[in-house]
Formats: sequence, structure tokens, C-alpha cells
Amino acid sequence: MFSITHDIWSMIENIIAEYVDVDVTWLSWLLMPFLVTFLLPFAIVLLLYLTCLILYVYKLHRVKLRNAYGTDWRNAARYTVAAVWDAHGWIWHGYEVVGLENIPQDKPVLFVYYHGALPVDLYYFIAKIFLFNSRLVHTVADRFLFNIPGWSILTDVMRVIPGTVQTCSTILKEGNMLAISPGGVYEAQFGDSYYQLMWKNRVGFAKVALDAKVSVVPLFTKNIREAFRTVSCGRRMWSRIYAKTKLPMAPVYGGFPVKMITYVGEPIPYDGSLTPEELKLKVANALGDLIKKHQRIPGNITWALLERIRKKEVPPESKEL
Repeated sequence: MFSITHDIWSMIENIIAEYVDVDVTWLSWLLMPFLVTFLLPFAIVLLLYLTCLILYVYKLHRVKLRNAYGTDWRNAARYTVAAVWDAHGWIWHGYEVVGLENIPQDKPVLFVYYHGALPVDLYYFIAKIFLFNSRLVHTVADRFLFNIPGWSILTDVMRVIPGTVQTCSTILKEGNMLAISPGGVYEAQFGDSYYQLMWKNRVGFAKVALDAKVSVVPLFTKNIREAFRTVSCGRRMWSRIYAKTKLPMAPVYGGFPVKMITYVGEPIPYDGSLTPEELKLKVANALGDLIKKHQRIPGNITWALLERIRKKEVPPESKEL
């Protein structure tokens, strides 16, 4: 990663030195932070491809691994992948999960979470849950992810699905756990440090919960917007592009090692008397309460970095409004 960065920067310096009459050394120090912050998101993509590599290794050598571990290669691979992501979260973000006791044991459950610019918090959470109780959280992802070359094995092994109401309901009825972000890619691309939910009129997750008759557990990760952000300038242009293509084209920057804590809210039990719209409002209020209770509004990267060394959280009453 660093060698690639060095090569790219050397090429840029040569171009500047040849065509522009400026002090290249001074310009290097000025622009290097800008370059690094935009390259760090690619590190996450590289980690995802590393995940794919691990999965392919297990797939190709499943006979030897089955003899070694006495289990299906997918399950053995999941433990290795979960360990990698859990270690990454702990080292880079001091990642923690608070409220594990709120997750119903041995029962299907629907997790509803706030979608950051990059949902690395969900990867960490899935890894933590799998290592904690050997249960895999199925996830719903945007359809464009299934067209990325080389990622099919990732979606297969980690049980990532496009997610219709029927397929999601079936997964829950089979006793599994499922995670959905109603805001999806739209919330990821156009959310900001004020952490407002951007669900529009989406009630699909509520229909799933009512059809499968399961409880809904809200999830929120503190400082997820301070770890990665989307570029705010040109937002109207990116919005128009997204409306036409449904592709996330707004640039993402960051990779800041801020403190990240996922808070698991109290489960909202199944209530057959509720309509999908009423359940959506109830879940949105519960998730909003988690955000208000635990997140500094507006989010601040400097404060989030300082929280890596602070032993106590900032009290809710002292947070900015």
C-alpha cells in the first residue's frame, strides 16, 4: 500500500517539476495529507479483496482443511475472516460492542442499522457476533455489489443477499439473524455529520419483520461518520447521478482511526397490530434515540480521535446540539 502511494506520488512530482514552476518539496508536504486521506478508503477495498483471497484458499483446499478442522470449508473460512476483521477493528478503531445482552439468544432477529459512508462497523459487528456465539448475521446489500468482479464468493460465504421481502422473511423464518439498513446506499452517500436518518418511504424491512413475526433490534455505531465521509461539494450533481444510475459515485475519504462503539438497542417485540408504517416509525424513533444518546452532534473528527485515549464518554448533556 505504501509502495503504491510512493510510486504514485513520485509520478505526480515528476509531472509537476517538468511543467509547473513551483517548489516540489513544499507542494509535496502540502498535498500529501490530502492524497493519503483519499487513498485510505482503498485500503478497505483491499481488505475486502484479502477476505476474498482467504475464502478462495479455503475453497480450493477444503479437503485438507476439512481434515484439519472437521467442518465445512465455508464455516472454517468464516472463523478466519471474522478473526481478521475483529483484529482490524480492535487495532484501528478500538472497536467495541455495547449491549450484547439485548440480542435474543437462539431466536431469529432483524437488526436495523444506520448506514455510514462505508459500513465497516457492520463488518466488525458481524465478526464479533460470529466469534461470540457462532451465529452468522445475514446481510442485505445493494444490487450493484453483486456485479463487482471477484466478489461472488464473498457474498456466498458471508450470506449477503439483494433482499426482497420474501427472501428476507424466509431467512428469518429459518431461525437466522438478518441485518438491514433502510437508508442503504442513499444514506451512505448523502448522510452527514448530523446523523439524520434518510429512509424516505421505505417500509420493506417493517413488512419483513411483521411477516416473519420477529423482534427488531436497532444498531448504531458511534463516530462511523467520522471514520469515513463523502465529499460534500457537488452534492447536487452526485445526487442526480445516483438518481439515474443507482450507483454510489460520490467520492469517499477518510480512514481516520477514530473510536467506534456499536450500541445494541433494546429489542422491539413483534406486534401484529402494527402496520408497516407504524413499525417503521417505532424503529426510527428507537434508532434516533440511540444516536441522540451516544453521538456528538454534529460529529467532529478531532473529538472522535481524542476518544481513543479518553476513558469516559462525553456526557450527553455536554454534547453539541
